[in-house]
Amino acid sequence: MSAAGQPARYEIRVEGVLGSRWATWFGGLQVQAAGTQTVISGPLADQAALHGVLAKIRDLGLDLLSVRRLDPDEPETSTGTGTST
Repeated sequence: MSAAGQPARYEIRVEGVLGSRWATWFGGLQVQAAGTQTVISGPLADQAALHGVLAKIRDLGLDLLSVRRLDPDEPETSTGTGTST
C-alpha cells in the first residue's frame, strides 16, 4: 500500500506481446502491447499481490524487463500502439 493507504500502482514490462484478453488472468490489470513488449499496469494491494503477478509472468515463461512503482500523480505510460488481442 502507498503511504496514503491506497493500493500502489505498478507498471510491469515483459518481452513479447500478450493480448488484452490476459487482463482477467492478471486480476483485471491493464494489459497493452507496446511494440514487441507488453505493459501490465494498475493498482496492486500490497507486495504479496505484486509477487503474485510476477509469479504468473514467470509461469508464462515471459522475460521480465522492468517493474516500476508509479508515483500517485504519475499517469500510466501510454504505449501509443493500442491494445492487442
